[in-house]
Amino acid sequence: MARKPASMYRRIERPYTRRSYMGGVPGSKVVHYDMGNLQQEFPVKMSLIVMEPCQVRHTALEAARVAANRYLLKAIGRNDFHLKLRVYPHHVIRENKQATGAGADRVSSGMRRAFGKPVGTAAQVQPGQKVFSLSVNPEQLEVGKTALRRAGHKLPTPIQIVMES
Repeated sequence: MARKPASMYRRIERPYTRRSYMGGVPGSKVVHYDMGNLQQEFPVKMSLIVMEPCQVRHTALEAARVAANRYLLKAIGRNDFHLKLRVYPHHVIRENKQATGAGADRVSSGMRRAFGKPVGTAAQVQPGQKVFSLSVNPEQLEVGKTALRRAGHKLPTPIQIVMES
């Protein structure tokens, strides 16, 4: 069965997070939250912030992380940056599965008791919230901005890159 479009889960709803009461919640696809050189302090810090409230699925967070990390590794190397993912997908997304094919009308109950089964997780973000933070040296400023912009293309909301002191 095909996945539903992510636009179905973009709006923020009441958080559904108590995993001890749910069965069969799929694990998060996000692999790492800190990448690059974790020991060194870098003078230039920038953040990718979201402009609208929305839910960002765990698959979108992982795609954004991979895009930024891969670009940074190719452009400046493993030891010249520190990239941090600052949100965690706590909210469990539910989907009411519909039967398809011949005789589906007799099997499926439509919208009756349509609570849904867990299909994934999402992070609920608010306007102005940091999603990624990146620290680099001053000579890699443009590379860092490009990496965060590439990550922002994977997210379902308008983004802004902000320099920090």
